[in-house]
Amino acid sequence: MDSVIPVQSKRQRRLTWLLLLSPILIVAVMLASLMIGVQQISLQTVFEALFHFDKENLSHTIVLSRLPRVLGALLIGASLALSGALMQGVTRNYLASPSITGVLDGSALLVTIGYIFFSGLSSWGLILFSLIGSALGTAIVFGMASLIPNGFSPARLGIIGLIIGTFFSSLSSIIATYFQASQDISFWFNARLDQISLEFLGPTLPFFVLGVVLAFSVAGSVTILALGEEVSISLGQKTIVVKGLAMLSVIVLTGLSVALAGKISFIGLIIPHIVRYLIGVDYRHIVPCSAIFGGIFLAFCDILARLVNFPFETPIGVLTSLFGVPFFLYLVYTRGGKRHV
Repeated sequence: MDSVIPVQSKRQRRLTWLLLLSPILIVAVMLASLMIGVQQISLQTVFEALFHFDKENLSHTIVLSRLPRVLGALLIGASLALSGALMQGVTRNYLASPSITGVLDGSALLVTIGYIFFSGLSSWGLILFSLIGSALGTAIVFGMASLIPNGFSPARLGIIGLIIGTFFSSLSSIIATYFQASQDISFWFNARLDQISLEFLGPTLPFFVLGVVLAFSVAGSVTILALGEEVSISLGQKTIVVKGLAMLSVIVLTGLSVALAGKISFIGLIIPHIVRYLIGVDYRHIVPCSAIFGGIFLAFCDILARLVNFPFETPIGVLTSLFGVPFFLYLVYTRGGKRHV
């Protein structure tokens, strides 16, 4: 008992420091993103552009053109990390995340269909198709897992997600190739944050708020659910309602992310694990910290994407995969078939 108290105290201190440092990190990564690019912008010019904008000044225009990009990175990173945290908590599966369970591929498939068969699709229409695809991917993967004995174990859920995700991705490629639209929709297959605009960010905000509110509303219940379904039921928890609200949040946040910037993998896998290691297993803390550091992580990767092959940009998915694949292999090696997160 005495050894538990120092551990809890240490995690509480870490949580306090993380929350105190997060605004500084967010501001730092935003400023760096506004400064770094094909044309380097000084910090002074960035502040001038933000607070004393001059439309005749080309540097000011460049700074403002980069603003939707970094805002989108923070929004998408937060959404994917939140989704991964909820999925891991609800399924008690350390491999659960939107990319590994095929949810991202479901969204990308429906976006492809909407783009090809409904020309001139509005921002709202694109978001709707992406949300439907996210729901479709979630329903199929988790539906199949529920029908297979021990289907929610890390190995089996991962295999099911890989199969369904590959099928969705292949179907998207076939449809795009057949209708000669591969070049037009390559944006969603090779996610690039530079194409995000303020006009498109606006319609996504209500969905983002909805997803975050749902995530925060079930955070405490997910902590109990992560201990096991029998424990949750014995404490009087309505597990079906908690799972339903949590997965609805996942569907909304994942669909939002794909609509904004296409498929970006591994954020929902990496960030929740790191946060859980630092501050413990209470999802009331994991949920906000995952959102904060998921956004910071993706914005940081976006900066690296501009520097790795300067002056050319590397697709953001390549950068997240460079971090994600080794982390995925590390989890498989260290955790084996264990289900608990």
